[in-house]
Amino acid sequence: MASAPELLIARCSVTSAAEDPNYRQTVRCGRHSLLVDERATHGGADAGPTPFEYLLSALGSCTAITLRMYAERKRWNLGAVSVSLAMHQAPEGNWIERRVTVSAALTDEQKARLAEICEKTPVTLALKSGVRIATAVAAE
Repeated sequence: MASAPELLIARCSVTSAAEDPNYRQTVRCGRHSLLVDERATHGGADAGPTPFEYLLSALGSCTAITLRMYAERKRWNLGAVSVSLAMHQAPEGNWIERRVTVSAALTDEQKARLAEICEKTPVTLALKSGVRIATAVAAE
């Protein structure tokens, strides 16, 4: 049985100019540009979200988008969808707390199904699987 072909699902670049302050980074994903920095307490200038905050934003936005797609197929009205996240560090390992709130009234069965869907979003699955990272370092 042949395996599925490898697909490129995202591509971004991260750069910092030599004159950029401390840890400020510019992220480019397609035509979009984002700023990343560390908090002042960690030596940055707090000019943008931290890398972990972007990780949480990826998980939260993927969760909300996936729930909307699922609800559209089921013809469910979710109303406003809000996902709040917090990353915790503990001796047994890091963990993420995710809370999803919808403004529409849902049955207990619908809420249970949405909770199941949350566990199957693409970013959730990538984080839970432990993504392999291949690194190469070069000098220009």
